[in-house]
Parts: sequence; C-alpha cells; structure tokens
Amino acid sequence: MQPNEITLVVDVENNSSPTSVDYTRYQEQENRVTYISENHTLESRDQLQFYRTFPTKTGNFKGVMKSAVKFTRDYSVAGVDGNDITAPIIAEVSFSIPVGCSNAHAVAIRQAVIALLDTDSVMNDLNIKLVV
Repeated sequence: MQPNEITLVVDVENNSSPTSVDYTRYQEQENRVTYISENHTLESRDQLQFYRTFPTKTGNFKGVMKSAVKFTRDYSVAGVDGNDITAPIIAEVSFSIPVGCSNAHAVAIRQAVIALLDTDSVMNDLNIKLVV
C-alpha cells in the first residue's frame, strides 16, 4: 500500500524554485486510490489517483503489469457565453510493463517520461497549441 501521505516537490513555475505539495489518502476502491491536497474542495478538485491492473498470463507470456497516475485539478475558465465556468485539467501517465522486466528498465522509461514532460518547448506546443 502507498503511504497515507505523499509529498511531491514541485517546481510549479518551472523556475528552479520548488515547493512541497502534500497529498493525503482520501478514498480507496478496488485497484484505485485517491489522494487530495489541502486545496481540494467539493467545488474545486485537486486530486491524485493511482490505478493498477494485475497481469494475465497468455500462453508462454507472463503478461503485463499496468499502472497509471492521474492528476485532476479544477480551474475557472471563460465559457462560450463569456461567463466563467469550472473545468478540470487532467494529466494522466500510464505504464504497461512486462512481468519480469528489470527495475532499471522501468526507471529508464520513467526518466524519459519525466524529461519529456519537463521540456517546455515541446509540451507547451503540444498542450496549448495541439502541435504534434
């Protein structure tokens, strides 16, 4: 089981000034757990979720372990009519790792994901302009 509190050191403005953000276990369901930050309210979500799917053996293949993390944060944005509405930003990362894969290989792919997500020149164009 993941700890009841998870602290992430986040460079929110990407200016080498990280701050700590605490997420506290909030809700558990089968193969899923939800954490919330101190900013979370019923009207405005700030949550982190973990998901898992156990491997299924097929023939000689031991299957894949699937896992995912998902952030959901609500923000106020202008609606079509000009009035503000609340809408979420959702960021999700999922993994499918063959049973028996080494920890080093899993770390290497995670580090590649982190490097991509931290490359503003690519991610800003992808997220805001939908440039692929």
